[in-house]
Amino acid sequence: MPITLALVAHDRMKPALAGWVARHAAELAPHAIVSTATTGATIRAQSPELPIRAVKSGPLGGDQQIGGMIAEGEVHALIFFPDPLTPQAHDVDVKALLRIALVYDIPAAFSPATADLLVKGGLLNGPAPAPG
Repeated sequence: MPITLALVAHDRMKPALAGWVARHAAELAPHAIVSTATTGATIRAQSPELPIRAVKSGPLGGDQQIGGMIAEGEVHALIFFPDPLTPQAHDVDVKALLRIALVYDIPAAFSPATADLLVKGGLLNGPAPAPG
């Protein structure tokens, strides 16, 4: 059964996320992908074959939109590559997204290494998790 995966990255990390998606495009293809607008555009440029539903960019509320989708059980996992060395103007929204992922106990990865482990662990092979 397909899952819905949210993909988010801060500006400096967007190329790393787009590269990660390109490496896993075949595994991601059967699943629904939702992404913040700018991250989604970066991913589309490298993996145009993947359908990506875009929400607003992070600073304009996209992080909050994805958080709401997690709370509603519409998003089953989060891959978020934050930039730990650059302050974010919308840091409160970022923290809220991380908090909601923890509250609803969804699988989440914050680096290419942990995202790879989620894939190797079968995240994209099993049924969609029950809402937390």
